[in-house]
Amino acid sequence: MNANPTTKDTIVDIVKERYGSIAEGKSYGTCCGGSERTQLAVGVGYDRADLAVLPGDANLGLGCGAPIAALELKAGETVLDLGSGAGIDAFLAAREVGPSGHVIGVDMTPAMLAKARANAARAGLSQVEFREGRLESLPVVDSSVDAVTSNCVINLVPDKGVVFREIARVLVPGGRAVISDIVLSGPLPEAVALDVEAYIGCVAGAALREDYLAMVRGAGFGVEVLRDIDYLAAAGHFGEGRVRSITLRMTKA
Repeated sequence: MNANPTTKDTIVDIVKERYGSIAEGKSYGTCCGGSERTQLAVGVGYDRADLAVLPGDANLGLGCGAPIAALELKAGETVLDLGSGAGIDAFLAAREVGPSGHVIGVDMTPAMLAKARANAARAGLSQVEFREGRLESLPVVDSSVDAVTSNCVINLVPDKGVVFREIARVLVPGGRAVISDIVLSGPLPEAVALDVEAYIGCVAGAALREDYLAMVRGAGFGVEVLRDIDYLAAAGHFGEGRVRSITLRMTKA
């Protein structure tokens, strides 16, 4: 087993290094990742036709849901994608908001940002920009965003409640978010919970479902669970049904 990620800074450094390696093609993702990226993306809810028109290698097989469709974006809106990776959800959002809209992707990994920016340039998507930053301190001004999305990323952040408060800060009054993420229906075995590889794989870093929802509500959101499925049914050592993929719709008062 790997060493216990004992501090928040250690966790952040490990996640940053691993996802940089994924962006550079040196390893595959372990969070819904793998070599057959299209099949994986379709399996978590993406439309195959949408995937076919994505620029470059925007789909790295790292999602655990397909949140953009449920966001119900309108032309001209401003959208924020948390943990935007190579840009898959940012580019799908750009199609919905059109050239009069604006999409901001935030990611802390320089290699992911470089890949996303290259993909945007290749596709001529001038309404999309990617900013380097942490989800706990978003490089976005207050009350400036109509909609927020994130896909299988917040579980990697030690201070999840801070992230939800940041989402509330940047959203306009009445703004909304649709987030796909990993949660737990029960505690993990200690050996798994302390394992770095499991943390990076979006398992050991996940919160209990009710704790996660409580953090969302504590940030001032109304919340609706759109999807809740067994994520690792085949991985018996985690316990059948214990690891869940959920998609939430959050509304700011």
